[in-house]
Amino acid sequence: MTDRRSAPQARPIRLGPRSVAALALVSAVGVAALGWPFLAPPESAVVAHSQDAPWFFACLLVLLVAVVAATISESGLGPKAVAMLGVLAATGAALRPMGAGTAGLEPMFFLMVLSGRVLGPGFGFVLGSVTMFASALLTGGVGPWMPFQMLALGWVTMGAGLLPGRDRLRGRAELLLLSAYGVPAAFAYGTVTNLAGWTFTDQAASSIAFDPDAPVAANLARFVTYCLATSMGWDLGRAVTTVVLTLILGTVILKALRRATRRAAFESPVTFDAPAA
Repeated sequence: MTDRRSAPQARPIRLGPRSVAALALVSAVGVAALGWPFLAPPESAVVAHSQDAPWFFACLLVLLVAVVAATISESGLGPKAVAMLGVLAATGAALRPMGAGTAGLEPMFFLMVLSGRVLGPGFGFVLGSVTMFASALLTGGVGPWMPFQMLALGWVTMGAGLLPGRDRLRGRAELLLLSAYGVPAAFAYGTVTNLAGWTFTDQAASSIAFDPDAPVAANLARFVTYCLATSMGWDLGRAVTTVVLTLILGTVILKALRRATRRAAFESPVTFDAPAA
């Protein structure tokens, strides 16, 4: 009889070289798309088109995220993994409206962290992106900011899959690790989405909007003020919600995800019995 406690954790997706390259590409473009106000010199063409650049990057990110999803799918996202992806994405999308408008109480976020921990970084990135896309359709939050939200949540879920001790760490220690990750991840997610929204702010209507003619230090001060004024409370609420739900429900959900992963046996080849003679 096989001891399940010593059985290796099934991995739905093993990142091959093409998947790693695709993730690296979309991440590099994402960093450029988000950080161009601080990376591009004032005389560059990007700054000269500061009103158009956010829209261009938003369209580009949609295409690149789709390419990453397709590449990872080709490298190992079989029917069973697609089914679990659909279930988790639908669950996450359904959880998001529960905290809408309530100071960052987003139960979807903690589910993404736990899912990424169990199912790995490749699956995690696709799950985070698809969940955000589905929730945007569900809540009517479709706009130029959506691709950046997809990228940000994909990064958060992927990061959870890269945490150490995936096959060894269990129990209270694992919950503390995930809680410790959830706090900076919640603020990082808010910062990333703020970078996207900040560049869409009308300079004439706000003194903390991006100013293409201002030096980097001045724009950095504007951005920090923008974060403090618009999202600090939401980010704090998201972090607290993630920690509380992880400590309370983490054990049950992690066990359920691991049990589903073992039973699905994503990496096991499909075999057919030979017909009877």
